[in-house]
Amino acid sequence: MSDPFAIRVITDHGEAVEALTRRHGFEETTLSEGARRGIRRIFGEDLTASEVVDRILDDVRTGGDEAVKRLTAQIDGAAPEQLEVPKAEWETAFRSLDPGMQDALQTAAEQITRFHEKQKRSSWFDFSDEGALGQIVRPLERIGVYAPGGTAVYPSSLLMTAVPAKVAGVDEIVVSSPPHQGMVSPLILAAAWVAGVDKVFQIGGAQAIAAMAYGTESVPHVDKILGPGNIFVVLAKKKVYGVVAIDQLPGPTETLIVADDSADPRITAADMIAQAEHDEMASAILITTSPALAAAVRAELDIQLETLPRGDIAQAALLNNGLIIETSDIPTAMTLANNYAPEHLCLLLRDPWSAVPLVKHAGGIFVGEHSPEALGDYTAGPSHVMPTGGTARFYSPIHLNDFVKVINVAAANEQAVKRLGPATIALADAEGLRGHARAIEYRLESKR
Repeated sequence: MSDPFAIRVITDHGEAVEALTRRHGFEETTLSEGARRGIRRIFGEDLTASEVVDRILDDVRTGGDEAVKRLTAQIDGAAPEQLEVPKAEWETAFRSLDPGMQDALQTAAEQITRFHEKQKRSSWFDFSDEGALGQIVRPLERIGVYAPGGTAVYPSSLLMTAVPAKVAGVDEIVVSSPPHQGMVSPLILAAAWVAGVDKVFQIGGAQAIAAMAYGTESVPHVDKILGPGNIFVVLAKKKVYGVVAIDQLPGPTETLIVADDSADPRITAADMIAQAEHDEMASAILITTSPALAAAVRAELDIQLETLPRGDIAQAALLNNGLIIETSDIPTAMTLANNYAPEHLCLLLRDPWSAVPLVKHAGGIFVGEHSPEALGDYTAGPSHVMPTGGTARFYSPIHLNDFVKVINVAAANEQAVKRLGPATIALADAEGLRGHARAIEYRLESKR
């Protein structure tokens, strides 16, 4: 019998706590030698990813379309004659798909729509003898969605971002996706057609973020940018924050499974591999109360990786970032899971609902054997754009509130000014703002 898969196994509680504690925040990853060669070719010198993004942002801010086309030619190998993809091409891309794929995109969009329609907020006003207080809820006017489309194509991510924006009532949805072999992926165009977005541009990387943030002759500036991307895209989003809003700074994807002795080893291993196959930086962690399950899962990982098309990627992710932790009981396992604050938390338990109240930090909870994270990635309904890197402690998945803003309304009358005026004057004087105090005093004096 061959040795079990060499994933790291932890049985000591203190070691498990240390392994699952993350407080480093967003970090710039080390560039591969291939990426560094590309930087030298394009910019003529060694630069960090941050320095590259600074140059691109400045170039697009000052050079507009011309800078975008030049950067696209340098980075992607060819510059498009026009940056915007005509809408007729989106429909053609959708119609060219086989019926099964058409149905899959439409099913996903319908599920996402149905889930997010339940989150709609309304404006409200509270009228009283002193006037009225309230809030007006308004959708954002224009958002930008970045859709990766080079070697990795994720039409599902476009749907998971654009469809909630549509439900929220955003006036205009702009999509930017890199050209691959001279064109935007037909799957991205088909997803744009199904989602009902307004414009698609064939621009990738940091230059796409710059174009949407600052605007060019062709690309309208947006109010918020959402969507995943590589290190250059993520850094660009970080740097334009304040010019526009952003959703979050997505890092490598991750899943954490809490399982007991009722879990199926084959399914458990499959769920770990489903996350690990994304890329070599992905994380898949199992916390279990069953040593027998831990051993069986290690054996299953070996078996399943042998026939996986992206087996090399998944294996590297599991060896570099994977963990199996054996612990004493489910409450302890849930405490460890909260410490990690995973993007995806999967509960493969005999009674999974009993563990749900113990969850404090997670992007999404997948309850029971029939709720795999893979279902959530595509067709369950909640957006799969969720916080990573421990940021589930303070970030939420994409939801309808990401696409609206609130305007406070105060309509006080004379009675309110009489009651609240003295306290207002006292606070204004305490802060040295006499003009504020006078604005109240004059109103009180005029009513004597």
